[in-house]
Amino acid sequence: MTPPADRSVVVVGSGIVGSRVQRLLGGTLPVTVRPWSDLAEPSFSLADHAGPGRVIVLATGGPHSPVAARLATTGASVVSVSDGLGDVSELLELDDAFTAADATLVVGAAMAPGLSGLLAQYLVTRLHQSDEIHVAVHATAGPQCARQHHRALAGRAVGWHDGIWIERPAGSGRELAWFPEPVGARDCYRAEIPDPLLLHRTHPDVGRISARLSATRRDRLTARLPMLRPPHPEGGVGALRIEVRGADQYGARQVAIAGVAEFVGAAAGAMAAVMAEAIHLGEFPAGVVVTSDPTLDTNALLDRVRARGVRLQEFTGVPQHV
Repeated sequence: MTPPADRSVVVVGSGIVGSRVQRLLGGTLPVTVRPWSDLAEPSFSLADHAGPGRVIVLATGGPHSPVAARLATTGASVVSVSDGLGDVSELLELDDAFTAADATLVVGAAMAPGLSGLLAQYLVTRLHQSDEIHVAVHATAGPQCARQHHRALAGRAVGWHDGIWIERPAGSGRELAWFPEPVGARDCYRAEIPDPLLLHRTHPDVGRISARLSATRRDRLTARLPMLRPPHPEGGVGALRIEVRGADQYGARQVAIAGVAEFVGAAAGAMAAVMAEAIHLGEFPAGVVVTSDPTLDTNALLDRVRARGVRLQEFTGVPQHV
């Protein structure tokens, strides 16, 4: 896509992530904030803000796919931070609609999915051959993110395993994941999150792809019940861990690990802002864009995320900056 003439951005949502996107983009692009907290509200409408060249950042509760489908008919580009498995699956089906409209739909523009895809692609390029990608996520952003975390531990987790999709009960498959400090080691479990779906789309030759969320015993025991208490306005320091396994040119096994330890809302807001900016610069093609796409300039996008205050780390025996 070429850079649009109308360089305005509409941020839908004024919560933790939406507010962060507004702050990060406000100094460089005209930004309008629509404070709807839920796209299902009867008052939700973007008729006065959508159109060719506009970028709509959906930084609020989903589902996003019905709204994105309507926006495609206006020619507007969309950046979605949705992390619901079903919603993301439906967003991917809008590729033809956005291609026909010469507009871009970024699917997965939060910490996970989103930054997880960029880091996975970065690590894949470090290995001669990659055959496994594993994602682990700790903590949440605002209340809507916390509710989605609660639902994800009660659903069906998907994974790609030796050429077939597998489903397992969410909350099973405990693994100890070592996140960047200060988070450290956490027990993580299978969860209904869309990272395997997106990573397999861009890396179909990778044999095994999984994703897990950190959870306490109480999280798992109460996952299939209503939340027992209201979620916090913002979670604490969260973390992301990406592990890619493969081989070097001689066939010796190698493992590459990268991640972040950051407030989830800050990381998600930085990712959404970077994706919106890239659309304005004409760097993304029309249609669906996924952050783990090898055709994207991954290093440049990671540089912009880092410039917005997110510290990226790679494990090489001792922590170091990416």
